[in-house]
Amino acid sequence: MPGRGRLKLSYIFVALFALYALLSWGVKARGWATLVSIPLVIVGLILLIRFGHRMIRQSIWRLRNRLYVTYVFIGVVPIVLILGLTAVGTWILTGQIAVYLVTAELERRAQSLVTPARLIAETRPAERAVVTQRLGTLVGERVTGLQLAVSGPQPIHFPADADTPLPPAGWKNYTGYIYRGDRYYSAAIVNAGGTTVVATAPIDSAVLKNIGQGIGAFRLGTEGRFAGALPLPAAGFENLDFQAPWFGQIAVADWNQPQSSHTDSLWVTTRPSAVLGTIFSNGIDTAQIATGIFLVILVLLLLGELISLIIGISLTRTITSAVHELYEGTLRIGKGDFTGRIPVKGNDQLADLGNSFNNMTAQLENLVVIAKEKERLQSEVEIAGEVQNQLFPRSAPVMRSIELVGICQAARMVSGDYYDYLALPDGNLAMAVGDVAGKGISAALLMASIQSIMRTQLAAGLSRAATAGGSASATHFSTSNMVAQLNRQLYASTSPEKYATFFFGIYDDRSRILTYTNAGHLPPLLIRGGQSTLLDVTGTVVGAFPMIRYEEQTIEMRSGDLLIAYTDGVTEPENAYGEEFGAERLAATAMRHQHCEPAEIVAKIMEAVRQWSSAPEFPDDMTVVIARGLA
Repeated sequence: MPGRGRLKLSYIFVALFALYALLSWGVKARGWATLVSIPLVIVGLILLIRFGHRMIRQSIWRLRNRLYVTYVFIGVVPIVLILGLTAVGTWILTGQIAVYLVTAELERRAQSLVTPARLIAETRPAERAVVTQRLGTLVGERVTGLQLAVSGPQPIHFPADADTPLPPAGWKNYTGYIYRGDRYYSAAIVNAGGTTVVATAPIDSAVLKNIGQGIGAFRLGTEGRFAGALPLPAAGFENLDFQAPWFGQIAVADWNQPQSSHTDSLWVTTRPSAVLGTIFSNGIDTAQIATGIFLVILVLLLLGELISLIIGISLTRTITSAVHELYEGTLRIGKGDFTGRIPVKGNDQLADLGNSFNNMTAQLENLVVIAKEKERLQSEVEIAGEVQNQLFPRSAPVMRSIELVGICQAARMVSGDYYDYLALPDGNLAMAVGDVAGKGISAALLMASIQSIMRTQLAAGLSRAATAGGSASATHFSTSNMVAQLNRQLYASTSPEKYATFFFGIYDDRSRILTYTNAGHLPPLLIRGGQSTLLDVTGTVVGAFPMIRYEEQTIEMRSGDLLIAYTDGVTEPENAYGEEFGAERLAATAMRHQHCEPAEIVAKIMEAVRQWSSAPEFPDDMTVVIARGLA
């Protein structure tokens, strides 16, 4: 959008420029051309600002250029500002000192008039004319243009042709400057014993030239010419000994208005060398030495600044080179190339950063390999999970005296729990629940082996019964023998640490008798008449020891009875206080919902376990098989 806005503004500028050109050089409508020029200039300035901003952003995009700009602002700009401040300070100080030197001399000149005027006023009238003549002659040798006027019966003037009048009424004792007849004077007015003495000396170009000799050119007031000459620059420092124009103010009294004054400007043009030459007692040579020392120090400082700048640029190139290599390395990583390594130089933090980047790249390369392998294994686990889901029974067989439902929720993609039920001829039913030690693929494979072995044994028993010409009733199958045979086969075909708990039973639908063998599995719950009973364990786990004898037990499944077989993933989950869910809470949950359908009872049990445990996921597989006795 910003680029589109600039493009539209460029079109507007071109259109306005074309219209301005047409009005200026085509139809020559100057008034309209002036009106068009206003928006043309505004749009042009906006475009110029945007173009400059864009160029600045592009120029400092690279870290190296950005650091260079930073160094300029940090290292160069302050030096330039300090030099500028030094030059301005030198200019102001030079001009102010020059003004001070001149005003101090003018004040001394005015003060020199007070003493002779007081002596004349205090002299006896008979001797006043002689004293006036003598003091006028003596002081006049030092004060150019001195004039004296003494009041009395016979006014006295020095020199005899002096035009200095007596002051108007209202003047008191005064020493300073007066303005009379368009001229400035140094003046002293003394009143003593009824006598008034006025001593004046003009402040003209000759006086200013004499006072400011060697300092510069001066002018009092806004009119007139400068008196004196601007000194030549100091030898060897012509480029640094600049002109320093300045001004000051002095209070001037008006002759015709006693006790009133105004300020006039004293203008000066001088050079630093002239002021230094006047201040230093040894003259201009001392000033040149001081200036030379200052310039030597300035050159040394500038040389130090230059060396610092060179060192900063060198360090900048080191930093930016490392950053550029890192940038290039990240681009390669972004394209999926993890084989590249950035060059590492030196033995500093940047070098450690480069080594860390190379190590990270190598680790990423390994992680990519591991991720691909994990993805392959995940895919295989997903396939194994799909295969395992096919091994679990899809639906329970329909029986006359019981109804069955089972569910297995794997903690991972595949489960080490096992449940199965299989309808046998003559209305019989084989059911099994097991829990393989361990989790994952190995447990799932062992579970599949158990299912295969048990189904193979059942199929072999049915085949023998058919060959003998008999019926395959429950008496043809011994649960203890089948579990013992399973134990021997698992021990022979698996490693010693592989074993499983196993509950196996055969149910006779006609007699409602369940014959079972429990090989180390958690005792199933039998809920009857509001009471829960744990079935017996008739042997140890399968697959751990080769020569184990197992026993059989029988129970009758009456109408309304609930038989619940489960794995430890249901009873072992803990709450926030470390308490297990346990078989008692399982029985209590089942009894609260014993009048519900078996599938609903299973759902209630699973929900109760989830609410009991605060863990986001269960650490073990959960399997529940419920058989309900029908009427």
